[in-house]
Amino acid sequence: MRRKKSILLENIEITDIAAEGRSIARVDNMVVFVPHAIPGDVVDVRIIRKRKRYMEGIAVKYRRYSSMRLEPFCKHFGECGGCSWQQLPYSEQLKFKQKQVADQLERIGNLHIREIKPIIPSEIQTGYRNKLEFAFSENRWLTRDEIGKRLPLNKGKAAGFHVPGRFDKVIDIQQCHLQPEPSNAIRNYIREYSLRRNIEFFDLVHQRGFLRNVTIRNNRKGEFMVVISFYKDDKALIFPLLESLKQSFTEIVSLFYVINTKANDTVTDLEHILYFGNDHLTEEMEGLKFRIGPKSFYQTNPIQAQKLYDVARDFAGLTGRETVYDLYTGTGTIALFVARHCLKVKGIEFVDEAIDNARKNAELNNITNVEFFAGDSRKILTNEFMAEQGYPDVIIVDPPRSGMHADVVNAITESNAHRIVYVSCNPATQARDIKLMGGRYDVICVQPIDMFPHTAHVENVALLEKK
Repeated sequence: MRRKKSILLENIEITDIAAEGRSIARVDNMVVFVPHAIPGDVVDVRIIRKRKRYMEGIAVKYRRYSSMRLEPFCKHFGECGGCSWQQLPYSEQLKFKQKQVADQLERIGNLHIREIKPIIPSEIQTGYRNKLEFAFSENRWLTRDEIGKRLPLNKGKAAGFHVPGRFDKVIDIQQCHLQPEPSNAIRNYIREYSLRRNIEFFDLVHQRGFLRNVTIRNNRKGEFMVVISFYKDDKALIFPLLESLKQSFTEIVSLFYVINTKANDTVTDLEHILYFGNDHLTEEMEGLKFRIGPKSFYQTNPIQAQKLYDVARDFAGLTGRETVYDLYTGTGTIALFVARHCLKVKGIEFVDEAIDNARKNAELNNITNVEFFAGDSRKILTNEFMAEQGYPDVIIVDPPRSGMHADVVNAITESNAHRIVYVSCNPATQARDIKLMGGRYDVICVQPIDMFPHTAHVENVALLEKK
């Protein structure tokens, strides 16, 4: 069979950055997406996918670099798939995130926005995360440099991130700049300990091996929680590793392990066994304390999280007399954050364990005007529920990236709440959902917030008021 001829476009200037952080050029009235390039770069592009309205390619040669291009600070840039905007000055990152919010609300939602406030920047641009997950693999992804040296394929083990688009391959990460130390030291210690003792890393393709994953959490006090996932319940191997880790890092105050014999790496449905220390970390925010367990969801940029919640509370316009519904409440962070400023809060969350943590957090902070309900908002948020619990004056929603189900949007609209505060990590689905409310609600104000520097992701808070 004859192969299709490869298309090479030469001297193409990158002119903009589109949604999801994809850089774009325009050739013969067609959009060309080119990763890792930035506006002002002039490149030769090899097309890898062609559609009717657009093409996707990779830059194979840089003819001229953009005047604003920076040298990436991470040695793994372009390989691991994370922090893909390192070459952009932070001020430019913020500009493109602001533009992304405006474009998606206007283009997808057809929304007339009275005010889009300037994006709130992140105080720190590295070491801002409080949680990272790393995989251990028998199949190490070879970098471009290693391929150039003609090393054998699959040679060596890896402790790091899955390569984008390849579940079976892991790039070995020596230093990640996303989480404060000793995050790197802990991961590297586990790798070296296991290599010295010939402990098998996991092979996802053939479902064999021993050491699978490690999740590292931290709080702003510098305390760390470590959760290691193993394929087999071999305590003769597990306990010496855990004990050595415990003795080597005084920062670790909580140490768990999980036995995962499944075909996938998710462990939220499995028992987490406490080997040492506390069963949770505690984070503080504006005088409130929050328990963070091994399965808990908590905003991964805690400094920016407080700014996010400040905006949500400010948009809610609370006077102390309101009934507030907090949908997708998670562990109750937003619900507890606003509870002192309203009459009562009703938090709804699908995950049972998250609701258990939310109730513990309310008890920990002596907050008694919050009630949490476990279940699907589609089924809970009925007219009967609202009649019994009190109709909401304000509804705060913080759904996953996929946004809200149409039934939830309809229930919110039918509730006749005076004000809706929509917190979103995906302005595209936020725009879609708000459009569905357009008959009864106006968008009054929008506040983008940068939670994830050096990425294209942006958090956005929108205030809607009943017409």
